[in-house]
Amino acid sequence: MSLGPLPSIAKLIRAPAKALAASAPLAKNDPLPFALLALTGVTGLVDAVSFLGLGHVFTANMTGNVVLLAFAVAGTPGLSMARPSTSLAAFLVGAALGGRLAVAMAAASRRRWLLAVALSEALLLLTAAIASIGFDIGTAAPPGLLYTVIVLTALAMGLRNATVRRLAVPDLTTTVLTSTLTGVAADSSVAGGDNPRIGRRVASVALMFAGAAVGTQLLRQGLALPLIVGAVGALVATVAYTDVPTPPPALAS
Repeated sequence: MSLGPLPSIAKLIRAPAKALAASAPLAKNDPLPFALLALTGVTGLVDAVSFLGLGHVFTANMTGNVVLLAFAVAGTPGLSMARPSTSLAAFLVGAALGGRLAVAMAAASRRRWLLAVALSEALLLLTAAIASIGFDIGTAAPPGLLYTVIVLTALAMGLRNATVRRLAVPDLTTTVLTSTLTGVAADSSVAGGDNPRIGRRVASVALMFAGAAVGTQLLRQGLALPLIVGAVGALVATVAYTDVPTPPPALAS
């Protein structure tokens, strides 16, 4: 019997294993959830910038964009089809790039991979901040700057979402809270549950709220300042995570 095909089959088996290595279970004291919580706050800030500063469009919350696009298609006055469509397209490109980066860095450590993602996200947000100089929020002009900022921030959030999805840390998507809030209620003691990860869930909601509030306040100084704060926040949170020693694996009892 020929054994020729076996090496190629082995490669096929190993390839997805490498790709999924990034989503390996966290050690008990792994600080990654704290970094993801900080990124959740950055998301609130970015969505405040996009929705309030770029004219009823989201660049992190794609559920909101789909709904806004439907409203615009149905003829709701004051809503644009072009803005959410542009954001959706850029987000998908960013997510595809995030997926490719995860595969390309499958052999690297989780920390090195996340640092590369954070650097990319920060660079995109900083570029958006520079591009926003001269943009008038009140008149949404010039249009070229408007769409440049939408594309850059949506690319950054798509890249981040693809990464966080691969990490698959429960209750920490960093961009949406529907499932988190559902878990708070459905798993509560009132519903007969034992409130698993309640601290993480409540913190995620609180930080998204805080980020949106801070973004709203900073937006009074223009688009650039909140985008710079978001870029610095994403980078600092990830660098802080990469500097913390990896906790040793728990010993089997």
